[in-house]
Amino acid sequence: MEATVSYSRNIMDDEYEKFIRRMNPPRVVIDNDSCKNATIIQVDSANKHGILLEVVQVLADLNLVITKAYISSDGGWFMDVFNVTNQEGNKITDEAMLDYIMKSLGPDSCFASSMRRSVGVTTGMEHTSIELIGSDRPGLLSEVSAVLTNLKCNVLNAEVWTHNTRAAAIMQVTDEENGGAISDPERLSMIKQLLCNVLRGSNKLRDAKTIVSDGVSHTERRLHQLMFADRDYERTAGEGLEERPNVNVVNWQDKDYSVVTIRCKDRPKLLFDTICTLTDMQYVVFHGNVDAGGPVAHQEYCIRHVDGSPVKSDAERQRVIQCLEAAIERRVSEGLKLELCTTDRVGLLSDVTRIFRENSLTVTRAEVTTRAGKALNIFYVCDSSGYPVDAKIIESVRQTIGQTILRVKGNIEGLNPIPQESPTRFLFGGLFKSRSFCNFGLVRSYS
Repeated sequence: MEATVSYSRNIMDDEYEKFIRRMNPPRVVIDNDSCKNATIIQVDSANKHGILLEVVQVLADLNLVITKAYISSDGGWFMDVFNVTNQEGNKITDEAMLDYIMKSLGPDSCFASSMRRSVGVTTGMEHTSIELIGSDRPGLLSEVSAVLTNLKCNVLNAEVWTHNTRAAAIMQVTDEENGGAISDPERLSMIKQLLCNVLRGSNKLRDAKTIVSDGVSHTERRLHQLMFADRDYERTAGEGLEERPNVNVVNWQDKDYSVVTIRCKDRPKLLFDTICTLTDMQYVVFHGNVDAGGPVAHQEYCIRHVDGSPVKSDAERQRVIQCLEAAIERRVSEGLKLELCTTDRVGLLSDVTRIFRENSLTVTRAEVTTRAGKALNIFYVCDSSGYPVDAKIIESVRQTIGQTILRVKGNIEGLNPIPQESPTRFLFGGLFKSRSFCNFGLVRSYS
């Protein structure tokens, strides 16, 4: 009976939301004249929980840089103003992108529900999505990739985050034989079990998860949700980054708000990460100011819980601080950035990450993408022993994989050289020279 009442209430809420949207359609204004250095995007709409995240998510998915933002959603109306540029720091002048922004945020938009949650293996028409959470350790991505290769699965796309001894990944795979989704229940069950064993490793205190579900959602938001549910924000004294984000929460008694202030090094998608976390923690941003025009970003938000209350206790305040710190740190890219561009094939990710592992390199974050038969992958690697990455090891890895295939992004000059007689330098020899790495051909590295 209660389930029926809840279902009916959800239908009524959805219909009411659609009615309000028809009566008060969103209004989007894109201004390229008022500001010298940025495009101004203003969004006005009927207010609802999560709408700020939906707007920020659209801009983040376009890889736009948000230099300033003003947020106001007190009452029944939502108004947001963003100053944005492209990755090169220029205004947005591409007509196709401007048209996409208008259609995605304007009256004809149809926001996908950002509240749907899923954990595990999800099968679509073209691929199977696998969500993983477990204990981080050197070589973990290599072991996961090897299991998938042995099970005749090809990794099309993947995103991997590590934080506070935990690792989370979302991987889209296809069946090697038919190039489509994996539909056999027994095979899916085997994939789940074997991956769960790899993720669990020797850590019996923390669980690993690969659970089947029907839901799908935004990849980066799901990674935040997976790590948040895994309580990766909990840490003992002294753990975490040396330069931890400066996050503070105080109550503004006169206005019955809690004021969150964040000061940290600016980076891409920082605003998305903080808004995503506040939204998933069931807080509403009523007012906000963001200034990210320099190397340091400043964010200030007036928030309340969805029940209308400000932060009620010191324990809740500490939890908000810890969760925002974790949200900011998860995407921080520790290590040397490597970009791989080559023809895709089954087992490519397994081979590349095995080479990293055998050269004592550990992957701290990864983005794996396949486009038109080409693998476009980004890896952030560190020395698995905690020492600075060695320049000669990196060159050895590049020679093994192919110097035109694997490019180093950033400065490698400061990396410490090792003695020429070190056994690590010759760990591979010509082991993979006969493999298909030599047959990939020369391809242009992407930027």
